Amino acid sequence: MPSELQHLELDIPIEVIWDFIRDSNNWAPLVPGYILHENINERLISWEFKSDLGIVKKKVTLLIDIKEWNEPKKVSFELRRKNEKCIGEGYFEANALNKNKTRITGFLDINATGPMGSLANSLFKKAIQISDEEATAAISSKLEEFKQR
Repeated sequence: MPSELQHLELDIPIEVIWDFIRDSNNWAPLVPGYILHENINERLISWEFKSDLGIVKKKVTLLIDIKEWNEPKKVSFELRRKNEKCIGEGYFEANALNKNKTRITGFLDINATGPMGSLANSLFKKAIQISDEEATAAISSKLEEFKQR
């Protein structure tokens, strides 16, 4: 199962980070390959993006199902395709180190199954790592801008 864990310390108060995370319009467009997203309700987001796994390129629509929203500490979620079971899960966690510094942790785990599951998982492993690094840099930069408001 491909998974990725990212840790980051930012000179940003935890409240500012949660003001940013609370609205998916702030962060969803920062993920590599983003096309569009729609908030279906408080706990369900439809997310469309271009998948580029080297030899495999296609448009993918995933549903992000929020399982836990424990502000300002943690959001956990499951990923699935429409009308299918869970194909992944993850979380975003924030811990205030002091009044103006926060450690954030992001985790994503995907498990493709079926006849092509092994191949897909090996392709996902590299894609998740690259995507997470790009998304982390983009979100960090956007949070710095958000902090100035």
